[in-house]
Formats: sequence, structure tokens, C-alpha cells
Amino acid sequence: MLFILMFLIFLLMILLSVAFFTLLERKVLGYIQLRKGPNKLGLIGLFQPFSDAIKLFSKEILFLIKINYLFYLFSPFFSFLNALLIWLVFPFSEGNFFFDLGFLFLLCSLGMNVFMIMISGWSSNSNYALLGGFRAIIQVISYEVSLIMIMLNSLLFLMSFNLIMFSLFQLKCWFLFFLLPASLMFMVSILAETNRTPFDFAEGESELVSGFNIEYGGYLFAMIFLAEYSMIMFMSFLFILMFMGSDLFNLMFYFKLLFVMFFFIWMRGTMPRYRYDKLMYLNWKIYLPVSMLMLVLMFSIKILMNWNFFSKN
Repeated sequence: MLFILMFLIFLLMILLSVAFFTLLERKVLGYIQLRKGPNKLGLIGLFQPFSDAIKLFSKEILFLIKINYLFYLFSPFFSFLNALLIWLVFPFSEGNFFFDLGFLFLLCSLGMNVFMIMISGWSSNSNYALLGGFRAIIQVISYEVSLIMIMLNSLLFLMSFNLIMFSLFQLKCWFLFFLLPASLMFMVSILAETNRTPFDFAEGESELVSGFNIEYGGYLFAMIFLAEYSMIMFMSFLFILMFMGSDLFNLMFYFKLLFVMFFFIWMRGTMPRYRYDKLMYLNWKIYLPVSMLMLVLMFSIKILMNWNFFSKN
């Protein structure tokens, strides 16, 4: 019972964090665009996320005639559930889930995310939603490949799939320093993985209106929205965990997490949208070959280190 209670509190804190992350985004974008942002509801607009939630969950849902009703209705819920379940890999040392194979669970959850986008776009039975879904699927699948290769570079040092090992291996030196190219590629890849500016082609307001979620409204749209922002928070957490030290009981860890989340907003406020073909070239012609070469290099270094160790002993 204590375990279930802890997990429910953990999920509640994630949802509250998502709510205030949206407020932070609107405030920062407001100041980037030389305006105030939300400032009416409560002190400096602190109750704005709750107002938005009440508005979305109380709106009437309009169902189109030709939608695939069951898939249309359930895909946002499964997307939201997947975005929450991925947080199970949060590396608690005790009291909650302790995954020896956390990395594999992470890959499964990221893979499931693609299916939710595909089903949402297809079940709406709208051309715009279908096109947005296609673009999102191709983008997410492409960048997942290079993302896995980049993650394997750091996992070679750990020789373990348990994510808590990152905190033990980065006590003296962050992986950011001796895996700098991989960390920069990882940062760009998570922007593409989460469909964020400058890689927000799934939305593409100028040509696709709103992408795969165009036919969704009310609480169904809220579920997709919460899933997207929860995934952004998780990817920020994963970057800090893998490359910038990961002492979860240190306050600095959460300041670093806040900075990476701010980076997502900063990119949205400053960068223009990339061109789609260049996005694909960036992944398949640069990131994937470089990450695979780095993987071979790191593997060679690891073998040489082990060989020297055993030859001396």
C-alpha cells in the first residue's frame, strides 16, 4: 500500500509540474515577444494552468461522422498513460521501482509513443491529421534510431542497463565533457523526438493547421497536450541524468533540469522552423553515421582498457 501511495504521489507531482511548466512557457514566450503573458488569474497568473484545465475538461466533445470512434477515443488516453509510465525508470535507489533493465523499458515506451501518434492521425479520418501523423511518425522513428546509438555511447561506460549507475559514474566528472559531440546530438535529437521547435513538423500550422491532433478538442486534446509536455520534462530529465551528473538528492540536479526545460522554451521563442528534407538529412547523413562511429570508437577504447587491465594482472 505504501508503494502504491508513493507512486500515486509521484504521478501527481509530475502532473502539477506539467501544469506549471505550461505557465513558465507562456511567461517566457511573453517576455521574449515583449509582452506580459498570463497575469490576470491569481497572483502573476499562477492559477492560469488550472483555469485552462477546467476549460478543456468541461468543453463539449464534437465527434465527426467518419471517425474510427474507438481508436479516436482511446489513443489520447494511451498516449497519456505511456507518458506517465515512462517515468517508472526514474532511478530511485529504494522504495519505488528499481529497474535493472530500465534502458530497455525506456526504449519500449518511446517506441509505443509512435503508435499513439499514428492511431490519432489515422482514426480522425481527416487529410490534415493523416499528413501530420505521417510526418510525425517518420520524424520520431528516424530520430529514435540515432537517439539509441547516442545513448549506447554512454551505456558502454556503465556496462549496465540500470539508469541509477549514471549517478555513480559521474561523481567526479560529467559525461558531458568527454562525450561532448554525443551530448549536443542528443539535445537536438530530443527536440526532434518531442516535435518541438524548430522541428515541429507534426503541427506545421502554416500548412497542416494543427497536425495529427487537429480533430481533437476538450479533454481528449488535454490528454495529448499533457502527454507531450510530460515527455518534454522526461527528456530533459534524461539529458541531465546521462550527461550532467545525476545526484537526485542534490538541489542542483533540479536547477539543471529547470535549465534544460527552459532551453526547450527558448528554442521555441527564437528559432524559425527547419526545412523537412534538411531534418531528415541531418539525422540519416550526419547524426546516425557519427553516432555509430563514436560507438565503435568507445567500444574499442573499452576493449583496450580491459585488455591492459588483464595483461597487468
